[in-house]
Amino acid sequence: MTQRLLALYAHPDDESFGIGGTLARYAAQGVSITLVCATRGEAGQIADPALATPETLGAVREQELRCACRELGVERLIFLDYRDSGMAGSPDNQHPRAFMNAPAAEVVPRLVGIMRELRPDVVVTFEPNGGYGHPDHKAIHRHGVAAFHAAGDPTRYPEQGAPFQPGRLFYSALARSFFQELLRRVKARGIDPGEFDERIRQGEVGWPDENVNTVIDVSAFAQRKWAALHCHATQFGPTHMFRCLPPEEIFPLLGREFFALVWPAPSPGLQLDDLFAPLPAPIP
Repeated sequence: MTQRLLALYAHPDDESFGIGGTLARYAAQGVSITLVCATRGEAGQIADPALATPETLGAVREQELRCACRELGVERLIFLDYRDSGMAGSPDNQHPRAFMNAPAAEVVPRLVGIMRELRPDVVVTFEPNGGYGHPDHKAIHRHGVAAFHAAGDPTRYPEQGAPFQPGRLFYSALARSFFQELLRRVKARGIDPGEFDERIRQGEVGWPDENVNTVIDVSAFAQRKWAALHCHATQFGPTHMFRCLPPEEIFPLLGREFFALVWPAPSPGLQLDDLFAPLPAPIP
């Protein structure tokens, strides 16, 4: 029977930076992968003005995401059609279609309907802080978790189809140790990391390593992840920190991806190396 993985993210490129290697690995194993993207990244940066304008950025980033999905083996892509809210405190927060302002009563049943239609074994979304606090990352986490727990309840959203409880919920996480090692290597080359240095030291970026209970070896798929990142050309310009390092230094960092199993509740000390691995029987 085909295994199914559903990934819930906010913007084009979230999937490649966070779990691109994992998606490529499971696609190669025959897992059916669906990606839900809440927005088209309309408030993102434009690394090269020849690539897009503020007016065309959403359409350009949609095509960038479709390119990345082909590289990673994503079978189906679903847009929720909200607008990128921009960083916290930016004027984009006030846009009437900004995802951060979308009511749960509107978003959650849509995600429930997707889960009931696709019947995924595994659902993956951001951890609560969304990596670095982006309001859209936090919103897809919040709505995705609510939908995960509602999907199997026959009393919730009956208009969205027959109840189905996905088997597992994972948070994807860029571990703090990943950022610390990236920062160390960048500094060793005499490159100024700017405000990134202070944000890492203050714990604003990354997920605590002690909260990671699943590490996936994706070293065999680092090249696929790298190709998918390059699909996102408006965001992955030549000055991006990942591109400050030569392949022989960045590829080892890209070769592991980090997750936290949160449902079913993991037993103390649980460590997994596969999102679909058998779980130990609960202790009576």
